[in-house]
Amino acid sequence: MKTPQQRLDEILSKLRQREFRITPQRIAILQAFLNTDQHPSIEQVYKQVKTHFPTTSLATVYKTVNLLKEIGEILEISIADGRNRYDGNRPYPHPHLVCTRCDSIIDPEVGLLDQLTAEVAEATGYRITSHQVQLFGVCPSCQKK
Repeated sequence: MKTPQQRLDEILSKLRQREFRITPQRIAILQAFLNTDQHPSIEQVYKQVKTHFPTTSLATVYKTVNLLKEIGEILEISIADGRNRYDGNRPYPHPHLVCTRCDSIIDPEVGLLDQLTAEVAEATGYRITSHQVQLFGVCPSCQKK
């Protein structure tokens, strides 16, 4: 897995190739996603970026997130309650475990998903281009409470 700095450099290079502006705010938004193992919401990223760049608007964060989704560098995770979260470290389809009490999200390392995708494709004739697997439960920390 690449370091956050390696991912940042790659994404900035991709943005430059497409002639998008590289602003300090845009870099701060990128770093907010890359320097965490959490899956933050846009509002959480906005709060974090605003501490360093007080003039940053929520619209700037939304536009940057949409751009990152468009170029395939961030994965949107749709949660049942309607609040989306984002994964900047693994921007490709993979399963997520969502705690129904504290809303934490983790990325489990499982190997059967590729096999399941292939089996579904074979059984249905579909060419699977993407998937989203979310498992809901109560995390170990919440179970102790």
